[in-house]
Amino acid sequence: MAYTRILYHLVFRTKASGKTIPLSQAPELYRYIWGILKNKNCVLYRINGMEEHVHILFDLHPSVALADLVKDIKVASSKWMKQSGLFPDFRGWGIKYCAFTYSIREKDMLINYIKNQQTHHRNESFQDEIHRLWKDAEIEDDIKWFWVDN
Repeated sequence: MAYTRILYHLVFRTKASGKTIPLSQAPELYRYIWGILKNKNCVLYRINGMEEHVHILFDLHPSVALADLVKDIKVASSKWMKQSGLFPDFRGWGIKYCAFTYSIREKDMLINYIKNQQTHHRNESFQDEIHRLWKDAEIEDDIKWFWVDN
């Protein structure tokens, strides 16, 4: 048995950053995604978001590849969202995602950050948030790719 602690902060957006996740229905989506994480033996610490994006803080199980997990979350949740009738304007997820690793010592800070998305986004746009997260992670790459949907 492997023992690991891989704390990920995952962020992904709706297709074309459309505001297609009504905040009143978002808890249903979050419960659905939590089920996917549980089925993959991942530990969810916090999930929240806004109308056009989702933040997930979780511990990745060592038997699961991050890219496979993200694909599973996006494919299954997209299908469920379209079939549920709760998200009539939802057209799909954007192709890209960001995943940042953190120390377990930062867990509580990240939980609070994700928990307070609605308050946070009164003062910062989603695009500015992503740019800041990249800067905080010291990623020098061009972020324009994140906003491309093909």
